[in-house]
Order: sequence, then structure tokens, then C-alpha cells
Amino acid sequence: MYSPEQENISTTSSTKVPVKYGELIVLGYNGSLPNGDRGRRKSRFALYKRPKANGVKPSTVHVACSPQAAKAISNKDQHSISYTLSRAQTVVVEYTHDSNTDMFQIGRSTESPIDFVVTDTVAGSQSNSDTQSVQSTISRFACRIMCQRTPPYTARIYAAGFDSSKNIFLGEKAAKWKTSDGQMDGLTTNGVLVMHPRNGFMQDSKPGVWREISVCGNVFTLRETRSAQQRGKMVETETQELVDGSLIDLCGATLLWRTAEGLSRTPTLKHLEALRQEINAARPQCPVGFNTLAFPSMRRKDTPDEKQPWVYLQCGHVHGYHNWGNHREEREGREGRLRECPMCRAKGPYVPLWLGCEAGFYVDAAPPTHTFSPCGHVCSEKTATFWSQIPLPHGTHTFHAACPFCAQQLSGEQGYIRLIFQGPLD
Repeated sequence: MYSPEQENISTTSSTKVPVKYGELIVLGYNGSLPNGDRGRRKSRFALYKRPKANGVKPSTVHVACSPQAAKAISNKDQHSISYTLSRAQTVVVEYTHDSNTDMFQIGRSTESPIDFVVTDTVAGSQSNSDTQSVQSTISRFACRIMCQRTPPYTARIYAAGFDSSKNIFLGEKAAKWKTSDGQMDGLTTNGVLVMHPRNGFMQDSKPGVWREISVCGNVFTLRETRSAQQRGKMVETETQELVDGSLIDLCGATLLWRTAEGLSRTPTLKHLEALRQEINAARPQCPVGFNTLAFPSMRRKDTPDEKQPWVYLQCGHVHGYHNWGNHREEREGREGRLRECPMCRAKGPYVPLWLGCEAGFYVDAAPPTHTFSPCGHVCSEKTATFWSQIPLPHGTHTFHAACPFCAQQLSGEQGYIRLIFQGPLD
């Protein structure tokens, strides 16, 4: 997928294998964007060591700048952050080259400083056109990640990214302040939130606490609402270092950070494909039509085919698609409508099942035995349990658990259910 010749990738001299820091995966996509991954806009972005370091670190602080002086400093060919305190006073912090770090920038802008272009995730949307009418809440230059160029390749996150003029501007209305050691710091309009899972990203993971990250990488409790003027309390015991499974919320899209080491323990697409073939080889049957069911190939992820397994979400019994019973709504056969299960008479939504194809979301390599409700995305039990416990930011001040493969809010008692397949009768 990635070749060592690719631009901005550094290789180790002995092996010619690129040094990978980790990957960012956007929640809500099942392996790729609905209309396909293109250039810097995709569902998954790998961060590789660059041939030359492009990191920056703070240097000179210009305190009592007039707007004109601030503009002159900002126009220099180097990075800077401007904090507008009033119409008459701006503090400009110049940044200088840091040969020990690589910088990667994420945001909605398609300008060249952005390495990974992220747009708003619309739950359950099947095509990019579904997302176009939404007024975006993601910042054009949302955040930046600094990776240490030497082992253990620590990745640190900061709110805001530098624009094409190498500047970050925090206007009069942005929350900003002077720190105890005389430095400036601030928050972006809608903020960058981060949550580190407890026990890492594996079978026993538990959700951590959502925090807000400042422009200088300090950690704060959440504001009352997403864009409130008043910052939260500083959490000095926590850092902005990303760990395997850290979640980054940009107010409109949530990203999962996976370290290179973490990904090496994650099931591959090949493994998921083998599990799919294993389920199909067991020839599960529809208890009503007695026809054999089969999960479609991973490439076909949007329209159900005739062998597609369907499930009654109230009980977990798996069937083929049929119009069993004579209720009017059943004759209409609308997906998601309340239907009565022929096996146990439980009433609930009846939906097609889809395999979760984004391997980076799995916490283990166990078989896909459970489905999220109400969307029908299938994964391992531990993976379903993990994501059902994660409160993901939604809008400006609510949180709810969602399916990682389509971002739909989970429903039902647990948000997922065990699948009950019927084997062949012969």
C-alpha cells in the first residue's frame, strides 16, 4: 500500500523499511470513505518518519506588539503563534526548527500544510454527497501531532495547526491566558478533545476521561460547552502524549490513534477475510427459507445481496431476508421496521448484517459473533463490548456510544447483541 519511495517517508539504511510512528483512523468508516479514498482525504492516515525533520519548538516571545509589529513578525519565513489580547496588543511567539521531531497537521483545509484532510462524519451516510450540506464544525487547521524521531517515537498532540503562512492566530474572542511561567497558551474555538483508554487498546481496555488539549499541549478538564470562553481546570498529572487507542475528537470527526506496535498485534484484513470464509464455510441457514446464508465479500459493503444474513435485533436470531408473517409492515418489508422473529416471537428491528472491515477498530482477533444495534455491523464480542462503553462526543455538549464502523448511535440495553446462527440441517 505504501512504498518506501513515497514522498515524505524516511527509511532505515539497513532494511529500507519506512519507520512508522502510527496511524490515525477516522471513526464511522468501514475501511474507506464512501466514495473511495483520494489523496490526503481518506479514512486512514499513516504517519511515517520524514526524510528531514520538519518539527518546530517555541523560541522568541514578543510581548507588547502593536498589530503592525505583530504582522511584521508573522510575515517572517518561520512559524509563529499570535495571541491577540486587545486591538492594541498582541503577543507573538516565534517557533524555530526542531531537528528531533516530525510535525503532522490535521484539519478540514485542503491547503498544503495539512497532511490529513478530515471532513465531518455523518452517521450511517453511504456517500460523500450525504455530508456536503452540513455546516462544518471542524477547524480548517484543527491540530498538529509531533512525533519524536528517535525511539520510542513518542507522539504528542497540540490544538491548532499552522496555516500556509506558517501562522496560528488566536483572535480576541478565543480563550487565551498567560501561564505561571510567563508563557502564553490558548484553546481553539471548538476545541480538541482527547481520551486515553485505560489498560491500553486491548481486550481488557476501559474508557478513560475526555480532556481538552491546548495550543501548547497542556491538558484541561472540559469546558461547560464546546466553545465556552471559560477554560476548564488544568490537569497537571496528565500529558498530551498519545498512547495506542487514544481518541482525538475534532468536533465533527473522531480519530483513533494506533501505534505501530499496537497495529502489529491487530488482526489484518487477511485474517478478517479468513474469518468471513470460515463463517460461510459452516453454511448457516435461514430457519424459514432453509437457504444457505453467506456474508458478501469485503469489497461489497452497501447493498444487500440475496444470500445476505439478516438479524432480529431483539433476540439475535439470524435469517435470510423474507416476508414471513402477514402484518402489513412486514409485507412492505421495510428495513429497520419492527418485525416479529419466527423463532421466538420477539419483536424488534430486522436489519442486514455487515462485517466490520476496518481492522484497526478490533481489540482482539476473535471471530465475529456479535452485532452492533441498530446498524448491523458485526465484530468480535470484546470489540463490541469495548466500543459500547466509549462515550463519544456528539454535537457541542452531548456524548453517546456509537458503532465505530458507521458512527450510528447505539441502541438497546447494551448497544450490541450476540448472533444466533442455525447450522445446515443435513
